[in-house]
Amino acid sequence: MPPIPIIIGAAVVDSINPCAFGVLIFLLAYLAKISESKGKLLLHGLAYILAVFLTYLLAGLVLLPVIGSLGNFSVIFYAIIGAIVVLAGLFELKDLIWYGRGPSLALLPGAADRIKIYAGRISGSIFSSFSLGVFVALVELPCTGAVYLAILSLMSLAGISGATVFWLIAYNVIFVLPLIVILFAFYKGASGERLEELRKKHRKLMRAAIGILLLVLGAWMIQTALL
Repeated sequence: MPPIPIIIGAAVVDSINPCAFGVLIFLLAYLAKISESKGKLLLHGLAYILAVFLTYLLAGLVLLPVIGSLGNFSVIFYAIIGAIVVLAGLFELKDLIWYGRGPSLALLPGAADRIKIYAGRISGSIFSSFSLGVFVALVELPCTGAVYLAILSLMSLAGISGATVFWLIAYNVIFVLPLIVILFAFYKGASGERLEELRKKHRKLMRAAIGILLLVLGAWMIQTALL
């Protein structure tokens, strides 16, 4: 099990991923136009965030034993994951200088267009917002999943236990906290245009923070595997 400050710190940095922010801001801006009341906007937003939380948590609970079982066959497996994490970190740091040019951690191809289509089909049903949250959580994994993969790999070294599951839940609670903040900002009257402007203004720094974290985690994983 990695030290608790590492888990918390990784969750905090992962939570500021601009990919996660962008989809929610778009969704809430759309819901603000079609919702009859702020109460419905709040319920739809909470359903979406709950879906993201549960999807990431379930993915972690599934991947944790899988990664652990693979690691039992060869420590080289952890070194390979560590190298992938380091490469992801370099991609993120590249965006600090050349944003959007060359390889980047982004949504799956065509996912942004599909998200807009599905969001446009949201009706009064809370389930539609929940379903969109599940879909978004899955398609944005290439953009947001590198830190999660590193933490899951480090957690798997300690095996499955009550403490591991607890900190996995805590990680995902921290991951969705900024989404909750954005939701309540909308509820209190913040405009989608202003929030999107702030996201774009700071996205390079957010990616740089994630990139540095990925380099540290990846190097730690390689060192752990080879010692």
